Formats: sequence, C-alpha cells, structure tokens
Amino acid sequence: MTAANNSARAADAHLTAQVAAAASECLRVVAALSDDELRAPSGLPDWTRGHVIAHVWGISEAMTRQFEHARRGASVELYDGGYEGRTRRIEEGAARPAAEQRERLGTALTTAVDTLAGLAPEDWERGISFRSGVVRDGVFALWRELVIHTSDLKAGNTPAQWTPEFCRHLLGFLEPRVPEAETFVLEPDGGPVLHLGSGARTVHLAGTLTSLATWMAGRAPLGTVTARSEDGPASLPGLAPWPAGVPVPQD
Repeated sequence: MTAANNSARAADAHLTAQVAAAASECLRVVAALSDDELRAPSGLPDWTRGHVIAHVWGISEAMTRQFEHARRGASVELYDGGYEGRTRRIEEGAARPAAEQRERLGTALTTAVDTLAGLAPEDWERGISFRSGVVRDGVFALWRELVIHTSDLKAGNTPAQWTPEFCRHLLGFLEPRVPEAETFVLEPDGGPVLHLGSGARTVHLAGTLTSLATWMAGRAPLGTVTARSEDGPASLPGLAPWPAGVPVPQD
C-alpha cells in the first residue's frame, strides 16, 4: 500500500470520528429537551427546535441511503420527492413528541455512523447523486449538518464549540457565497490568511476564525467581524445564497 493510500485511509477514519463525535453531541443536546422546549424557536427563521431535529434525522437518513446505494453501484436521489418532499417531512416530523423525535434521531444517527464505519476504502470514491459527488463529499456534508444544526438548536451548544478544523473546512465549502465581483481576504486573529473568490474587488474581513465561519454561514458571529476595502473601513458585504445540495423550487 502506498503512502498516499495510507494517508487517505487515515483522513477518512479521522472524518468518520468527527461525524461520530458530532452525532454524540447532537444526541446529548436533544436528550435534555422537553415537548415544550421542542416547540420553542430555534436559531433559524420560522423553524422551531422540532423542525431542526426533524431536518437532522431526515438528512442523516438521506445520506445513509446515498452511501448504501453507492456501495451497490447504484444511485438514488437525496430525498424522495425532492425539495418539496423534504419540506413536507420536516413539517410532519416537527410536530412529533420529544420522545419520538429522540428515538428517530438516535436511530438515524446510529445507523449513519455504523454505515460509515463499515465502508471499505474503495467505497469512499464511489459516486452519489448528492452534488454529483462521491461518498466522501456526502460524509463531509453530514459533518457540517450535525455541527451547525446542533448549535442552531440554541440549547447550550454554540459555535464556540466549533473546532478550528471544522471552521476552516466550512469556510472552504462556503466559497461559493462570495459574490462574483469580489474576493474575500479572511484574516483570522492569529491564523493564516485565507483567500476566497476571484472577483476584481478585494474585501478584507477580520475577526476570530469562529466569527468569520459563523458569519459566512449566515449565523450571528460570536465576536466582531470587520471589513475594509482599498478605500478604508467598509460595511460587511452581502453574501450569495448557501450552496444548496437540493434544488429549491423557484416562484
């Protein structure tokens, strides 16, 4: 086995461990929530905590299905019924009692983690329909969903618990949010500079790594994010839409 193969296997095992840790943290947070607390607002517009949990177990089940089909050399859409089917199931799931939500979430996350642990090295490169990528892309997506939405529950877990590794990964994933005409030069406190985008107008953005990641993710940053252009201090720029993996119907 080559050094490159060894390195890839180690990286995939590390990613699996990150997903397992994120799943464990999500379950820990949800275990403490009552029926009334599930009906309370989350950090996402128009969604209760119940909506967030229903989405998490829904995307976990959907990704597991992607992985299982890929191992058989087959392809299947992420959600039955596409975006509309996803939305319908979230609305239905959000109204379930806390005990049912916890059970569904626990089953979905346990199955997802067990599926990852059972992947052979060659399975990570098998194609999936999600973003026309490979299994590894889906595993990274599941990691993002678990970490971000556990914080969105506003139930004790916050972006302060996002690791530097996760923040750097998230910033790279969110590069499509940089407007076409701009280049973002991210200047994390005490960390290496990161360039995102390739537009003619350069915007320098400074703050902690976590603050920059949460701002790019459309969440309120834990600390201050400041912007400057060639002309001096500037307002924070707008962001393009989140790079969605499921086509959103247009009005």
